[in-house]
Amino acid sequence: MPTLTLDGRSLTLSDLAPVFRGTTPKLKLAPEALERVQAARGLVERALDSGKPIYGLTTGFGKLKNVFIERADLGKLQLNLVLSHCCGMGEPMPSEEVRAVQILRLNKLLRGHSGVRIELVEALARFVNKGFVPVVPQQGSVGASGDLAPLAHIAAAFMGHGEALVGGKRMSAAAALKVIHEEPLELAAKEGLALINGTEVIGAIGAGVYLRAQNLSKCADAIAALTIEALFGSSKPFDARLAELKGLSGHARTSANVRKCLADSKVLASHVDCDRVQDPYSLRCVPQVHGAFKQALEHVGMVLAAEMNSVTDNPVLFPDTDEVVSAGQFHGQPLSMVMDYLALALCTLANISERRTEQLVNPDLSHLPGFLAAKPGLHSGLMIAQVAAAAMASENKSLAHPASVDSIPTSANQEDHVSMGVTAARKARAIVTNVEHVLAIELLCAAQARDFHPEFQAGTGAQAVQVAVRKCVPPMEQDRYLHTDLVAAHELIVSGELLRAVEGAVGALEA
Repeated sequence: MPTLTLDGRSLTLSDLAPVFRGTTPKLKLAPEALERVQAARGLVERALDSGKPIYGLTTGFGKLKNVFIERADLGKLQLNLVLSHCCGMGEPMPSEEVRAVQILRLNKLLRGHSGVRIELVEALARFVNKGFVPVVPQQGSVGASGDLAPLAHIAAAFMGHGEALVGGKRMSAAAALKVIHEEPLELAAKEGLALINGTEVIGAIGAGVYLRAQNLSKCADAIAALTIEALFGSSKPFDARLAELKGLSGHARTSANVRKCLADSKVLASHVDCDRVQDPYSLRCVPQVHGAFKQALEHVGMVLAAEMNSVTDNPVLFPDTDEVVSAGQFHGQPLSMVMDYLALALCTLANISERRTEQLVNPDLSHLPGFLAAKPGLHSGLMIAQVAAAAMASENKSLAHPASVDSIPTSANQEDHVSMGVTAARKARAIVTNVEHVLAIELLCAAQARDFHPEFQAGTGAQAVQVAVRKCVPPMEQDRYLHTDLVAAHELIVSGELLRAVEGAVGALEA
């Protein structure tokens, strides 16, 4: 099993990729990070010894910030805090997302500004390494004082409350702890607050969407190349000189990807002197639309990468100066906004893909048999596949309504502006799923369209796409139960197999 050393400062989105593929690396804690944790805990102990009211250490929370708590009750205070915040509702988060949340929260605690004990971070690492996955309801966070409700469910499971998964089996958290031979955690001062104040649920869902979107960014270019070949489109809009004139790196990366896929095409050479002046926008403007998606993805990745190594709880401890500073590090607005941005960008990828599918199946546009059926009329071919793509592209438009512009004050108006970050991330997750399906439909239609002109060899990358499809989906010679084909094309994309086939033929593509 691969290992991942956490130090609070250098975790990357790529480090989380195996987690979303179902393989959680063995966690190790960097010694220098543990030293920082110890220093911050020393500040907590000194603050407690002072007897002064300090928010989060010796007081209540939120609106109850002015209520002083005696030292003998501080452990009970942390337990009460966690249990009272377990108010999540809805279906559980996918287990891979919960694993990512656990890693992100642990990584941030290792920055050494949260005031938890070394014993706590070591226990959190053991829980992950032993496959302990809390059951966490998806709904209930407004993304303001961190993702309070879902993070509280995780913290509660560590203490033997609620439910958890071990080896894929769902059981009570108390039973799960026994299976992994661990005692329920007993929290000390500040630790409950440190566990539930953070943006890790937004960040974990967002990281998963981002990684899927990276794959789609490359796959969409390769699939578009196959569509261009199937429709006898032009390669001229992908000229590197046009990218230079545009001046946007996303445009340049898209054009380079498509050029790689079209290299050595006999299809393009066959109609170099044809009288078609211009292709429709869904083909001709791929560099502009896919390129804009790439630019958005680049910005989203930058924000996610920064947030996953940031301090996001409250209050924040500065051991070097003996300060305890109450602030708003837990506010999810930076993530909420980019999740909305990613959702909008993903919508455009589905919109243009669905239009290319229409170009493929519509005989008035494609000059191919109607709906790509061998005998149109007797057979409906891929008519309703385009309808399904239209349905999902349209659904995306409803889902893309921005969550980050909404705010409902909570906690007796103490938290009077909230980010709705988890809502934004969950919507982005739903949209990326739809986009994967829409692109799978275009992929199936493009492959079927290419079958009508086997006399012309497609470009190296486009041909690799065609071969990959035909390994799992046979040509459609008559109407059949199409759902199975759509699922197979979808799996080809989401598994990474399509991208591996293309890159194996033409080299690495750029997201």
